[in-house]
Formats: sequence, C-alpha cells, structure tokens
Amino acid sequence: MKTSERNSYMLKGRKAKNGYDWWWHDIIAINDLTGKPERFFIEYYILNPKISPSKIVLGQENKEFKLKPSYSKVIAGKWGESKSQIHNYFPSNNFNSAKSGLDIKIGDNICSEDYLKGSVFQSKENSAKPELMTDAGEMSWDLQISEKVSYSVGYGASSIFRKMNLFKMYWHVEGLRTKYSGKIVYNGQSYSANPSKFIGYQDKNWGSDYTNPWIWLSCSNFFDSENKKVDNVSFDVGGGRPVVLGIPLKGKILVAYYDNGQIFDFNFTKLFFQKQKWNCSEDENYIYWNIDVENRLNALEINYKCEKSTMLKINYENPKGEKNHNNLWNGGFAEGTLKFYKKENKKKILIRELYGNLGGCEFGKY
Repeated sequence: MKTSERNSYMLKGRKAKNGYDWWWHDIIAINDLTGKPERFFIEYYILNPKISPSKIVLGQENKEFKLKPSYSKVIAGKWGESKSQIHNYFPSNNFNSAKSGLDIKIGDNICSEDYLKGSVFQSKENSAKPELMTDAGEMSWDLQISEKVSYSVGYGASSIFRKMNLFKMYWHVEGLRTKYSGKIVYNGQSYSANPSKFIGYQDKNWGSDYTNPWIWLSCSNFFDSENKKVDNVSFDVGGGRPVVLGIPLKGKILVAYYDNGQIFDFNFTKLFFQKQKWNCSEDENYIYWNIDVENRLNALEINYKCEKSTMLKINYENPKGEKNHNNLWNGGFAEGTLKFYKKENKKKILIRELYGNLGGCEFGKY
C-alpha cells in the first residue's frame, strides 16, 4: 500500500458514526526574540462526522444523555514554558478532504502533504468550561513541508484489516523525519521553523477507541559522546495494548530506527525473530520510557525521560463520548540515550551510542 493511502481520510461507511481520524504535526521552532528552540504541535481532527454533520455535539457536555460526540476540530499548542493546548471546534460539515492522500480543510485551516496553515483561539472564559477540554490562548502558523521520510507499520494498517475493523486504533507514520519551514505566532511571539537546524515529525491515528496504555516516543536531535551534533538519525516508538476483534493483546510496541537513509524495523506484527521488553513509569517529577528491542540482525536500547513540568495532560474523548484518559502525559522535551547494535554470531556489537533531546513523547493509562 502507498503511504499516501494510509495518510488519507478513513471515516467512511459505518466508521463515520463510530470513529475518529487525526493528523498530528510536531515542530521545533526558534524563538525570534531569544534564539531559543521551543516545541509546538498542531493536530487536525474529526470525530463521528455523520452523527451530527451541521451541529457541534460535545460528549463531555452530554454525558448524562449518553449522546455520542460529533465535530471536527483543530488542536494546537506548545510544550515547556507557557505551555497550553488550544481546541477549536467546527461542525463536521466544515471538514473537507480529498479522496486520497493528505489534503484536508477544517474551516479556514489547511493541512496538505506540503503545506500547513491555520489558527486557533480560546478565551479565558471558554477555558473554564470543562466540556471544551481547552486552555486559553492563541496560535497561528504558516508552514511548508519540503521533505518527509515515512515509516509503514506493516500489514496491521492494510486495507483488508481496515475493512475488517480488526484493530481499535491504527497508526501510520507519514513523517518519521519531516522538514518544516515557515512561521508560528504563539500568544503574540513569533517563531521560525528552520529545517537545516531541526527535524520535525508527523503521523496519524484513526479507529474506534484509544489504546490503554498509550505509548509514543520520537526523537531526531542527537549528539555523540563529544557533544557534536549527529545528523540523519531518528527513532519512533508507538503502541500500548492492541485490541484485535475485541480481544486485548499483551502490551506491544512498534519501533523504527532511521540511520542515514536506512530504516531498521522492530515490529511485533512481524512474528519471527522479534523480541521486545519495555516499561513506562513515572515518579513525582518525570515520565520514563525504557525500551529494549531486537530482530534477527540488530538490537536497540532506548532510555528516555521527560520532565512533567514541561508536559501537558492532553485531552481526548472517544467516539462513545467517554474521556477515559485523564492522565495522558504529552510532551516535547524528552531526552535520554540510544544504543544501536549489530548482531554477529550471537553477540551484540555496539554501532551507535548517542544522547538525544527535544523528543516528542506520550504516556498514559487508566
């Protein structure tokens, strides 16, 4: 399957009354005043569009009536200092999409294969309404995408499995490495995205519910033991507990490691020669990701953490209107170490040992 097909709008047929679809963008941009790199995210989202095409229905506002939510929305915000998540809602019929590939519009907000443009705003008054699941603030963006490296998670997101509704949550990584350029304005301050300095990220999720636990970790900003910048290296981790035909599996993850043009795949759906051991945990100040995966030829160890004070508890309700994930930690300042090995004669030979920071991350369970 072409990656453009997996990046297409998925809520067709009965899925349009029991499903969500979203496109996520993760950007590092430089503060035009201070020169400091800061972390932003933009998400284009749609939920149960055929239930109420012309009117916004909020699940958190209608819990006692058990009404299923229906809307499209744009979520954008910032991690770290002055962090926020800003949710703007639209009727579902304000969402328009091409038949194939990424070319969508929500109101005046545009999201395509090579261009992002839009804005969000919420008042302090609206931020006090829990049903809106939003902070106060404003953000606008005008960004170009010049290059992407995609990662396909394999047959688990293939068309036949989608038609069977095999999984509750699907994942596609359209931009394991994404080059953004352009401007972001956040609460009056301007920021510049420069692809020669920082690599961004984009993916998409769709389905009928969210995984529990929920795990994501990604990084493209690395340094060697002498603190020299290392280009052309990235990794991405996603997963949790897949639900297949209503049956929860033991916790599983998918891991992609990119190194100078080659992707090394550690994927639980490829049954042979795959080993994985992982753990996510938290204490008062940090969320931790400890990952150890192997295939027949290689091994990868990732040990990262992210300071909670820089993170958000990001808000989603599922297609039934349930908000089960109330502690879904989401951040952009994950940091830690990566070790990549080649396996020869049952021995592991260390090829890379790097420190990475400014990583995107997520962890939550209920």
